[in-house]
Amino acid sequence: MAVRSLTEVPRIPRKRGALRDAGFGGSTPYVAADTGIDTLAGFLPSNRAVDAEVLPGRDRITARGRDLGRNNGWAAGAIAKEVDGVIGANFRPLLKPDWRALGLDADWAQEFKETIEARWRTYADDPRKFCDTTRSQTMPQLFGMAYRTYLVEGEAIGLVNWRARRPFKTTMRVVDPDLLSNPNGASDEARLRGGVEITRDGVARAYHFRQGHYATSWADVTDAMTWKRIGRESATGRPQVIHFFDKTRDGQTRGISRLAPIIERLRMEDHYSRVELQAAVINAVLAAFIKSPMGPESINEMFGDDEGMRSLINYQTERKEFYGSSGGVKIGGARISTLYPNDEIGMVPTARPAAQFADFEAAVLRHIASGMGISYEQLASDWSKTNYSSARAAMIEIWRGWTARRTAFAQGFCQPFFMAWLEEQIMDGHVRLPRGAPDFYAFWPAYARAKWIGPGKGFVDPVKEAQAAAMRVSLGLSTLEEEAAELTGTDYADNMEQIAREVSAMPKGTLHPAQESFAKLLGPTIGPSLSPED
Repeated sequence: MAVRSLTEVPRIPRKRGALRDAGFGGSTPYVAADTGIDTLAGFLPSNRAVDAEVLPGRDRITARGRDLGRNNGWAAGAIAKEVDGVIGANFRPLLKPDWRALGLDADWAQEFKETIEARWRTYADDPRKFCDTTRSQTMPQLFGMAYRTYLVEGEAIGLVNWRARRPFKTTMRVVDPDLLSNPNGASDEARLRGGVEITRDGVARAYHFRQGHYATSWADVTDAMTWKRIGRESATGRPQVIHFFDKTRDGQTRGISRLAPIIERLRMEDHYSRVELQAAVINAVLAAFIKSPMGPESINEMFGDDEGMRSLINYQTERKEFYGSSGGVKIGGARISTLYPNDEIGMVPTARPAAQFADFEAAVLRHIASGMGISYEQLASDWSKTNYSSARAAMIEIWRGWTARRTAFAQGFCQPFFMAWLEEQIMDGHVRLPRGAPDFYAFWPAYARAKWIGPGKGFVDPVKEAQAAAMRVSLGLSTLEEEAAELTGTDYADNMEQIAREVSAMPKGTLHPAQESFAKLLGPTIGPSLSPED
């Protein structure tokens, strides 16, 4: 009697699967659980703890994602487009202290906002780059690098440092996720996984960082085998390690590359397009060839004896000397020499790549674009089949996803660092709170409340977009501050200050464009016509 393995999946009779395929019932109430259907018979994934799924293959997925980001044009373009769209060149906070929760007034909030934002600009945009622990990037550049790391490797890690000799003592270092690992390469445990110490409640309590990368091009054995434990927060709650990733399931400790679902497609598309390109190059290079009259039968006859062999050698030697002395056969150079007797020129058909190549590539790129959360047109830079309506619809969908990611990244990575920087400004006396103001640490989030501004959404049709923005503001659906941030990525207060200076500088009797009637912006077809007196 055959003994069945404990791991063997029971076979369901073909007849039952055939009935299911024909629509006559099956072995389980849900088709998705039926293993007797041909299309699902070999589809038997297992249920595992989230870290058991993420951590074992994380390093290999990260390495493949990095390689595609370096060498695959589509991946590099998609990554650059998302970083530019979400973070841009000047990612910054628009401070909105919750003065109601603090029991203070709006005038104080406005003054506090202007003071803090001015000091942040001095700090973040300083070309001396004191904000970066390594002094190599400005603050927006640090945020861009952190977001790129999150996109390619699945997580962004920042260390909040203190450098007492700098004008602003709070600094950041964006850390390579490879350095976060268990001490001495130990196996994962219930309370230490992927270099992260976890409390009983699942809170990340501390992080273990290798002091040097294990795969350097120089001798670094000591640092590579040395780990440093850094707590998540100080005793006052000041962030020390900022770890941002997409947590998709309970118990997840580390992030996984956003490229993971499309790595295989990217690799296959890259290989296929390379082969097609090679075929086109070969067809272009091998334009012609010389056909010898010596067919297989003649060569067999010559090989029959020594005399035939000598005749073949002499024949080939004479052909070689002939073409060598005549300068060869040139086609691209427009020179064609007289051929050796009985030789002929054969032409290679200049076949282009496969006729279905463009359609196939477009289908693959649509799959990749969907996995990246962008449109096919953005990924392929192909706007040939796009009209205003489709471009507008695509922009809305893409912008909704980018806005969600920007908000998540700002709250999970940028805002904790801003709070640490603001603590320095308050505790060191650079910015003073009014008498009777609530305790800073007790109301830390209220003092540091901010909205982060990145690049604007841009315009498909600038006139229509401006008219729509004006209508939203006029109906109370939005504010000028919101529209300035969303459409152009600017601060409305800064715009108004600049406009005031421009108005004062205009020649007498000349109106600034902003002084024109607001209704004119809506266009002549919207609402009743208004005279200048109105």
